Amino acid sequence: MQLTNEEIIRSLKERSCEKVKLAIVDIDGVLRGKVVSLEKFSSLLEGGMGFCAVVFGWDMEDKSYDNVSVTGWHTGYPDFKARIDLSTQRNIPWENDLPFFLADFYQDTEGGALVCPRSLLRTVRQKSLEMGFSPLFSQEFEWFNFEVTPDGFTGNPPAGTKPMTPGMFGYSHLRASLKSAFFNDLFDLCHRFGIPLEGLHTETGPGVYEAAIRYSELLSAADRAVLFKTSVKEIAYKHGLMATFMAKWTEDLPGNGGHVHQSLWDSDTEKNLFYDSTDPWSMSPLMRQYIAGQLHCLPHMLPMFAPTINSYKRLVEGAWAPTTLTWARDNRTTALRVLAGGKSSTRLETRVIGSDVNPYLAMAACLAAGLYGIEHQLELKQPATVGNGYEDFANGTLPTSLIEATAAMKNSEVAAELFGSDFVQHFCKTREWECREFASKVTDWERRRYFEII
Repeated sequence: MQLTNEEIIRSLKERSCEKVKLAIVDIDGVLRGKVVSLEKFSSLLEGGMGFCAVVFGWDMEDKSYDNVSVTGWHTGYPDFKARIDLSTQRNIPWENDLPFFLADFYQDTEGGALVCPRSLLRTVRQKSLEMGFSPLFSQEFEWFNFEVTPDGFTGNPPAGTKPMTPGMFGYSHLRASLKSAFFNDLFDLCHRFGIPLEGLHTETGPGVYEAAIRYSELLSAADRAVLFKTSVKEIAYKHGLMATFMAKWTEDLPGNGGHVHQSLWDSDTEKNLFYDSTDPWSMSPLMRQYIAGQLHCLPHMLPMFAPTINSYKRLVEGAWAPTTLTWARDNRTTALRVLAGGKSSTRLETRVIGSDVNPYLAMAACLAAGLYGIEHQLELKQPATVGNGYEDFANGTLPTSLIEATAAMKNSEVAAELFGSDFVQHFCKTREWECREFASKVTDWERRRYFEII
């Protein structure tokens, strides 16, 4: 049972807490927030919290967009009205159990809610509940760890940064033990921070880990995923390390996946509606419609799964990431992987998603597309891929760049139906900005290739 405002304040006073950390999540999935006094926190619970609209008016480097309408110099960057979600309460164990809460703009329907990722997920979740489906989700992440501090990283080329451990050691007990203090801190501190991990192991590549977060109700699952990425970075700092969730940090190694697992349950979350004991693959007709919806919608929403220029360096053949609009049972070369287990474990894994994603947007897109298939009673006419998904072009391929994917989404009636035109136009303009920023830069590849010979 969720505590009331008064009960929250009383419990914090009993713990002699003098301050609270608050955060919202921007369009790129970056935590933005502040620490406030307990007195200020109490007033925010009663009257709401103003949060500068610039958090949706600039990019991940705090450069102001010149092409969005929801906020900007033309509006004077006013405050949007945020609301603290008391159900997100947790304590940060590596900051002396500092109380922490997430906030969003769900009630600010004239401003922040139009573009807030967490608010979008709330809207899609509400639609699912009204259709009689309780969504249970989880996300898993791969990421690389490096022996460098932010100060050292700023002064050196990223390509020369030393990985935390050497060699290709996937699922290695040996390499996990090499940095066992960090490894065990990740598992234990995340659990204490309300992010229970089902598994943590090394992946193939120098200094790379993979973690699977325990499944939960949709909004909680997305909160856990967002907070996990920041938690890993903060815990890494404590060990003199830096973590990257870039989709592909070097062309020489596989990229970082951020696969989302999902299933729909009845309103009491007692029956997995994706499970059918009479089906050879345990797949219910509802699950088939859900998969058909995702396959249909994928080209209309890919930037929500692959939001950066770098995302598309991961989505290449042979890099453990899909390139085709495919599905199959337990096949890691397809876009959608059916995990046909028992009545509690049958689920869908969307493998397009990279670790650089904003989990709120990725999960909103997964669920909205699946519900689209159910609403429109789409049939899963496309046969399951057998063998190499990279060679199955029958249903088409994924867009190969952010600019191509953004153009498809911006002009899509399907995307507008799924997420609302206000969100689609704002999000696509932020992706167009990302493309413009990249287009104006000279890369190391260009210098190496052209400097002398051309």
